[in-house]
Amino acid sequence: MNERAIDLGGHPGLLVRPRGAEALYVFAHGAGAGMRHPFMAGVAEQLAKHAIATLRWEFPYMAAGKKRVDNAPVAEQAVRDVWAAAGKQFRDLPRFAGGKSFGGRMTSRAHAAAPLPDLRGLVFLGFPLHPPGRPATSRADHLDDVLIPMLFLQGSRDEFAGLDLLRPVVKRLGKRVTLHVVEGGDHSFKVLKRTGRTDAEVMNELADTITAWTGAHA
Repeated sequence: MNERAIDLGGHPGLLVRPRGAEALYVFAHGAGAGMRHPFMAGVAEQLAKHAIATLRWEFPYMAAGKKRVDNAPVAEQAVRDVWAAAGKQFRDLPRFAGGKSFGGRMTSRAHAAAPLPDLRGLVFLGFPLHPPGRPATSRADHLDDVLIPMLFLQGSRDEFAGLDLLRPVVKRLGKRVTLHVVEGGDHSFKVLKRTGRTDAEVMNELADTITAWTGAHA
């Protein structure tokens, strides 16, 4: 995979742009691992095979090597900085945003507070609806103010988002939301061996779903 480091408004990023790219997905990492995590790299690699360029980037705490995540105002400002930089450098591509868990939630919070210009839609790779063992839906309240298309990719065993709670949220948000459930997947989209499915097959499922959805909203 051909990737190169890129500065995004003072935040580190990695660009993968395949020849003939038809869209760009700007996506942030989860709380515990940065943009070089194998899952993040795997998403970028598979999407490149589908002619989707990607920009992975890091929040300030991760870039500084800290474990404690940035508070919401800092994280949301980072989202805005990165989005503005991407808009200046990639005007030729329809642009989508989101990320893995924390990254997706902070991106949607930023957009809910003040819409990100020219954003076609949000793609969540495991939306963290609630902490494990503490079921709630308040983390999704801000999504009422997100008036663009949203794609939720969720594992059926995701302990951060019980489907019994997530499905009513999706129903409330209406037609602008698409929910794709990865059967047997946990929060990291790992499936049990007894399913007979491989990590590569799951990654292909994620990439196929994102490709079809972005194509419909580009």
